Amino acid sequence: MHLATAARIYSPVPGSRVPLAVEKLTNGEEDLLTLVGRHRDQLSELLLTHGALLFRGFAVNDAETFGRFLDSISEKRLDYVYRSTPRKLVGDRVFTSTAYPPALEIPLHQENAYQREWPMKLALCCIVPATSGGETPLADMVKVTARLPAELLDRFEERGVCYVRHYHEGTDLPWQTVFQTDDREVLANYCRDHGIDHVWLDENTLRTSQQCQGIAYHPVTGDRLFFNQAHLFHVSNLGDVGAKALIEVFGADRLPRNATFADGVEIDASDLQLIRNAYASEAVAFPWQAGDVVVVDNMQVAHGRRPFKGKREVLAGMSDPFVPSADWQLRPAGAGTVVAPSSLSHAE
Repeated sequence: MHLATAARIYSPVPGSRVPLAVEKLTNGEEDLLTLVGRHRDQLSELLLTHGALLFRGFAVNDAETFGRFLDSISEKRLDYVYRSTPRKLVGDRVFTSTAYPPALEIPLHQENAYQREWPMKLALCCIVPATSGGETPLADMVKVTARLPAELLDRFEERGVCYVRHYHEGTDLPWQTVFQTDDREVLANYCRDHGIDHVWLDENTLRTSQQCQGIAYHPVTGDRLFFNQAHLFHVSNLGDVGAKALIEVFGADRLPRNATFADGVEIDASDLQLIRNAYASEAVAFPWQAGDVVVVDNMQVAHGRRPFKGKREVLAGMSDPFVPSADWQLRPAGAGTVVAPSSLSHAE
């Protein structure tokens, strides 16, 4: 049986390849797990072609069913260690989406692009849609990358990105949450195994830094893609007022999080804004419906969150880990050196 006879296939966003909708037919008898089981190869091809699939009408309404769906489309579910946002575990490697206040927008990004390895698949499941707003915008990273100047892409590819984090008590995520442990030896072992430099500045203040890729190549399509989270980690993401206030509290060299090139040189704030604009220009969105499931190719498609009102419950799961070949070289700052920004005057 061909997929087109088992579900309605269409684009919910006319003119965009992202996402492709796979909707249950009114008289259809298949649940989502059965559909995936019968058409897995074709769905995999469609995911590669379109970058994201929206499964609609299959009433996936709890963490257990969503978890079984994750297993049906992937080889391995992933834990969420070395976290950058708050979320809760609600099942076997099933999490709530980022628990930021409803009035805040979460900028477009690719999951775990601030690490040296990442999931190839990210799945989201809407249990309860917001009363208003709360869409999960998607952006085609082929188009986002094409919007960026070649010189800027070359710079990110050649130099990489260094993410610097300071864990202050009562600010941002505590290190115990980020590393999912309260054992400092376990933390040290994790950092060593994952190329993360760490140092205790005092009894309670931890600094970590990690050099990662700025550009990555899709393992199947071969596309050269912008792939990092410098635009999220950099203090300029808070806006001029927020950045200045944070610098006044912590100092430029002990910010809760920041990003530089891997050699410690500042990334120009105007370039970061250009990157944010490129993401925003390619954003597409559709209203969530209860029971919707979205699967994205995490390298081809970025995601975010619009502000919302009312209760909103969206679950998330990651799968199919990918470790790229180390084509880019660590900068002279190198392993064992913690890079801190020397000046942030452009953000003031």
